[in-house]
This record gives sequence, C-alpha cells and structure tokens, in this order.
Amino acid sequence: MAFPTLMIPPSPLIPCLAIGLFALLVKVVLSKYRKGVSISDLKGPPSTSRVLGHEYDLSREDDVGDLEFKWLREFGPTWKVRAAFGHDAVMTADPKALQHIFHKSGYTYAKQRSQNHIGYLMSGPNIVWAQDETHQRHRKIMNPAFSAAQLRSFLPMFQNTTQRLVDKWRAELSSKKSLDVMVNSWVSRAALDIIGQAAFDYDYKGLDDNEESPLAKAYHGIFKDIGHMLPMATMLFRATWDYFPQSILNLCKYIPADPFTRVRTVNELYRQYGKQIIREKRPEVDAEKRGHSKDNMSILINANESSDPKTRLDDEELMAQMYTLTLAGHETTATTISFLLYELARNPEYQRRMREEILEARAKVAQRGGVNFTMEDLDGMTVCLNAIKETLRMHPIITYLPRVATKDDVLPLAYPVVTTTGETLSEIPIRKGQIVYTSLIAYNRLQQVWGDDAHVWNPDRFSRIDTGKQTYVGVFSNLMTFSAGIRACIGWRFAVIEMQVLVSELVGTFQYSLQDGNPAKSDVQRAPSGVAMVPLLRGNHDIGTALPLRVELVD
Repeated sequence: MAFPTLMIPPSPLIPCLAIGLFALLVKVVLSKYRKGVSISDLKGPPSTSRVLGHEYDLSREDDVGDLEFKWLREFGPTWKVRAAFGHDAVMTADPKALQHIFHKSGYTYAKQRSQNHIGYLMSGPNIVWAQDETHQRHRKIMNPAFSAAQLRSFLPMFQNTTQRLVDKWRAELSSKKSLDVMVNSWVSRAALDIIGQAAFDYDYKGLDDNEESPLAKAYHGIFKDIGHMLPMATMLFRATWDYFPQSILNLCKYIPADPFTRVRTVNELYRQYGKQIIREKRPEVDAEKRGHSKDNMSILINANESSDPKTRLDDEELMAQMYTLTLAGHETTATTISFLLYELARNPEYQRRMREEILEARAKVAQRGGVNFTMEDLDGMTVCLNAIKETLRMHPIITYLPRVATKDDVLPLAYPVVTTTGETLSEIPIRKGQIVYTSLIAYNRLQQVWGDDAHVWNPDRFSRIDTGKQTYVGVFSNLMTFSAGIRACIGWRFAVIEMQVLVSELVGTFQYSLQDGNPAKSDVQRAPSGVAMVPLLRGNHDIGTALPLRVELVD
C-alpha cells in the first residue's frame, strides 16, 4: 500500500519530529507488555487507515455523525476505536461515563494536545486551551463577566443589533416578494457585532455595509479552513504533536503552508483590533467611563488591577480571550440559528406555531405599553425555546472531544457493554495515557435519553421529557452541546439569550423556505472539520460555509 509523502516542515522542527517519533515508538513497544483488562477486548469497527485510525474516517464523513450513529446502533453507547499510530481508544456516548469524565474527575481527563494546540495557534493562551491551574485561574477571573445578571443587562443591545439585521432584510424585500440569502453569513455578521459590543464595547461594523467588514471576511469559513478534508500528511503531522513539548509546538505557527498561514493571517489581523480595544480600556484612558462600562472586557480589566498574580490575566492572555470570545461567540451562534431556520423551512407547521407564539407575545407587550420583549417574555415562549434546544441537540457545533487520562481510573457505564469474549462490563478500567473520545453528537441522539425519535427534529420532545430525571450531564437542558462540568462553555448563557432574541425577531418578521422547495431533498451538508461541524453545499465546497434559504416578509 502506497502512502502519500509527508511534507516535513522546515528546520528546526525536523530533529524535533524525529525525537517525537522515537518517543512514540518506545511508548508503543512498552504498551504491548502491559497486563490486565485491555481496551482491545471492547467491540468496535475496523478503520480504513492504519496510521491515523478512525480520526481519518471521521474526517471523511459525508455528514457528521454518520459513523457514530452507525456504531451506536451496532455496539451500544460505548465502543472501541483506533487512535493515531495504532493505539486503541474508547469512544463513548454513555451519560454516566460522560458525567464521570466532565463532572466528577476534575482535570483527570485532560485535553488531547494534538487537538488542543490548534486553538493555541489561533489565539494564544486562551481559556479553551488552558489546563489545570491555569484554566482554574482563567475561569475564576472570567466568571463574573458571564453571570446571569450581567448577561441580562445586554438584552437591549442584543435587540438593537438584531433589529438592524431585520431592517436590512426588510429593505431588500421592499421591491421583491422573496429574497434568496446565505443566512449563515448574515446572521454571522449580526452576531459579530453583538459579541463586539457586549464583550468589548466595540463596533466591529459587521452590519454597516452590504459587504462584510475586513474582520468578518477574515473569520468567514475559518472553522472549515483549519479542519475540513485535511490531507493525510497534515493530519499525520498534527498527530505527532502529542509527543512534543509546548515550546516546540509554538513554532508551528511559522510554517509557511495552510492551514497554518490562514491561522496566522487571521490572528495578526485580529491583534490590530485587540490592541486598540485594550488601549481604550486601560485605566489611564478614561477611568470614569471605564468604571461605568459593563462589557466583559471592562470587567476583566478591572480585575487585572489586583496585586495578586493569581487573580490577573496578562496582556497575551487578555488578547487570547478577546480572540476566542469573538470567534466562538459569533460563529457558533450564527451556525446554530442558521440550522434552526433551515429546520423551520423543512417543518413549516412548526414555523407557523413559533410565529403565532411570537405575535401573541408581541401583542401582550403592546397591551402593557411596551416595545421590546423582556427576558420573562422570551423565557415564556416555550415553543421557540424548545426549537432552540432541539436545534442544539440535532446540530451540535462540536461533535466529539478527545480526552487523555492523566492517571489510572475506572470509567462507570449506565449501559453495560459486552466484550469480544462475551463478558459484560458495567465499568471500564482506564490506564494513564488512555485516549477517550467523548461523542457529544452521539449522546445528543441517544434513544435511551431522548426517545425513539431521537434522530428526528422534534422540539415538542422537551415538553414531555423530564431532564431532571436523567443522568445529569449538560449545562443546558442536559445537552452536551456546550460540553459540561468545569470545562463547560463559559458563554453558554450568553449564547442562549442571544439566540432567543434572534429567533423572536427573525421568525416573527420573516418566513423561511428551501430554495428548491423540496424538504426531502437538500444540498446542505453538515460537514466535519476537525472536531467541529460546518454547513457546506454538496459539490460546491469552494464557496465556503453556506446555508441558503428563501426569505419572505410575514403577511
């Protein structure tokens, strides 16, 4: 079998790569002599790549989840897969196992370096990349900026920005009956402005012109560009990162080839914005104005006046948080809203019910002399809220998360598995260094949790399911979409409120349909990009992320 030639990055990485491969060889040889219960006894599918294992297979799925759902049906919620270089790994969607990994084990299951480092290359020492005590410090400093009371204060700004998007679409429809738009691009621009104002009191000008701003253009499709259909050589090079020290890995950003060039270009552009924002937030600029600012960055800057280094973020960490919040805070929300509108186009009856609920709520606001919805109004729209929950369940942006055990452990299971030798296991011994793939997308489709119709978009399930009786896992409606435990998405409440506002205005004002008019046939692809999912059009990947819909004004 002929393997593609690996494009080895230039010196000084060549000797480091050799050292890493030697360390890998030693580890593989030593692992053969370990005794006791083996992960290899678990049932699992064969892989098509001896070197990259199932990570290669997952990267080539047509739609994310295709393989995981097949394996779920065949092996149950926990099974064996192959990691890179022939290592056996565990993949699980079992709620008790996920609870143990994310809630009960602290930092015992660390992020896999080969997956985690790309986040560092993109933005630097951010909260998503940080591990152990560093993550604890980041989280403690940033938590006040994401409190429920703080986020509710952003509601008027969310509504004003959303109204600007509504006005633009309404203007386009003033002279035509319908409008064919890439909803993901438009919603992304609105979400970019929202995160800019809420997080930094800064206008990114995402919606200012008919054309995207330079930053919006730079961010557009970044998730696709760094992870979709990567060559085997690039995937193999990344897989070796598990065996390099951080100081060597930091040099990867200088590699003169994509996706590293793409990452570096976006980072350099964002730093121009970030430096200006930090300058404007410094104490010496305008102490009185800064003291009354409620944006996230002002809160972090205020915290940084502490004399205790354990309660501060340095400038590089501040910059990294800004980049991460901007990217994760707008692209993920935009994709979720785009898929929600897509599902409404395929389910016109539920779309009608949502719009009816919104219009009834608007009438009540008008009766009391108000103009905009309050949080109580938004929380009371259960038909809309259930649609948000169901879209988060069906279309999670992050599909799986690899973890590495930092010590020997035992992984408990809610649903026992039968090994290749016929033994039934209700728990799995885990050795230090063992890779565990936590399948968020498979958990979100687990029939034992979500019902027999778990593979159908049906928001009404949240009116009948009592998530309080389930094994507690996720932070929002027991979904794993925002991850869980100490590593759960710090901005999940921000995202939910933002989505509530966008849905109430976009669905209340416009109606949506598929451009070809056939709900049973769609060219929209939920494509894999690393551990993430991005919307693409089948056979037309060159245009980047895309989710087109037909938009009309509500009569």
